[in-house]
Amino acid sequence: MRRFQPSLLLFLLPRPAWAEVCDKERPGWDGDTVTALGEAFNLFTSPAGLILLAISIFALRFRNQWIGLAAVLLWTVFITMITMADPTGIRSLARAEGCIGPPTLFIVAVAAICVGIVLYTKPRTDDG
Repeated sequence: MRRFQPSLLLFLLPRPAWAEVCDKERPGWDGDTVTALGEAFNLFTSPAGLILLAISIFALRFRNQWIGLAAVLLWTVFITMITMADPTGIRSLARAEGCIGPPTLFIVAVAAICVGIVLYTKPRTDDG
């Protein structure tokens, strides 16, 4: 009788090659691992990212506090959706395959944009 080998259980675990989520998440992916810079570019050039950049530019151009507040809140929702709202785990599987990179650089850039919006659109005071 053959003895049970625990190493056979490794074949039952989900593996990146079996996930094939990159075909759905990033259809044009070339197979190279996406870096933080590449992921930031992908997120900024997504439809939501472009709309939020336009709202941010509009808030800065007209120095409007309310549009700036809306932009900061929408950026927060977008980052939350990217980092926390993944109930199916598709983003984590795609990250394991390499077609989605870490969003850290994107989060830092968005935080800088939001701080700039808040500081630039704050009420002006005549303190002399």
